[in-house]
Amino acid sequence: MIDWAKLKSRTAKQLAAIAKRKGVSGWHSMRKQELIKALAKLASSAASSEAGVAPAQTKLVKRNGAGRTRNGRHGAHSSGHHKAKAAALRRLQEIHQRMVQAKDLSYQSGQEDNGRGKDRLVVMVRDPFWLHANWKLTRASVERIRVALGQRWHEARPVLRVAELMQDGTTSMTRKIVRDIEIHGGVNNWYVDVTDPPRTFQMDIGYLAPDGRFLSLARSNVVTTPRCVAGSSLDGNWAEIAEDFDRVFTLSGGYSERGDTAELKEFFEERLRRPMGSPMVTRFGLGAGGAGRMREFNLRVDAELVVYGVTDPDAHVTLRGEPVKIHRDGTFRMRMSLPDRRQVLPVVASSGDGMEQRTIVLAVEKNTKVMEPVTREPDA
Repeated sequence: MIDWAKLKSRTAKQLAAIAKRKGVSGWHSMRKQELIKALAKLASSAASSEAGVAPAQTKLVKRNGAGRTRNGRHGAHSSGHHKAKAAALRRLQEIHQRMVQAKDLSYQSGQEDNGRGKDRLVVMVRDPFWLHANWKLTRASVERIRVALGQRWHEARPVLRVAELMQDGTTSMTRKIVRDIEIHGGVNNWYVDVTDPPRTFQMDIGYLAPDGRFLSLARSNVVTTPRCVAGSSLDGNWAEIAEDFDRVFTLSGGYSERGDTAELKEFFEERLRRPMGSPMVTRFGLGAGGAGRMREFNLRVDAELVVYGVTDPDAHVTLRGEPVKIHRDGTFRMRMSLPDRRQVLPVVASSGDGMEQRTIVLAVEKNTKVMEPVTREPDA
């Protein structure tokens, strides 16, 4: 702050000497009042200059201090950022690895067997509405398909292709693609639901390209689902399959004459840990039927006919002229012998008021043929 009283108390000569010392331009021609104003202006400029430098320096120090603080915090933040980035990268790598494994059907589906591995797809009939597919695939086969697809590999989907086999009126079979079931790696079996038994199926496992091209890794055995009968279901437990394996093996095409059952036989032998062959050898072993038997081996087969249907509960039904009992829900069932000949069985139903009558004729023929016995020698 300028001390005006102190300046005014000085003489003109003293003020001139101070102005000279301070370097005031034109001091020698100035009067006292002019010298006071010049010195006051000089003092004011000096004060402003000092005030401008000091705050700037203080601000600079604070800024530098704040910069150091921010640098310290930035270091900690940078370290945390790098850790988060590394964790995100690991997460992306894990996701990518799972995607690769999900695409690879050979992943955990089997071993390479020291380079002698082979691709295998086996289908079993579990009941009229369920099939069970099991596979064992090599990584080399999957790699061949990957190379064949090239860039389209990234869009290809691993699938089970279900085909129905139908007789075309001759000895050959026609194939009809039923559906493609999208599957994934890391598993070696899949349950497949089917409808409208009995039907004959065969499956392929492979990759479906985005352009619709299907590249197969393995083709299964041919299986036929049984007719749907109340209570005729097969449990999925292998312990129970072991007790009824002949039936499961037969339904799965095990004794088929098509000649495509080697892989199915190998699969059953692996799971049941016993040899599989003809029904006699499978159940009783190679010693069955050998020499030393004390009695003749006997086999007799017969059949019965069951006729069943449904009508109105108050209707009257006859089969070959004999009355048939009608249950409360309108169903009826008759069991009868089936001799070796052709039979014509008329089923006649009359309405309860006798105003309407309907007839359905069944033609049934039984022809039993006894083949020549075959005796096999046990393997050495």
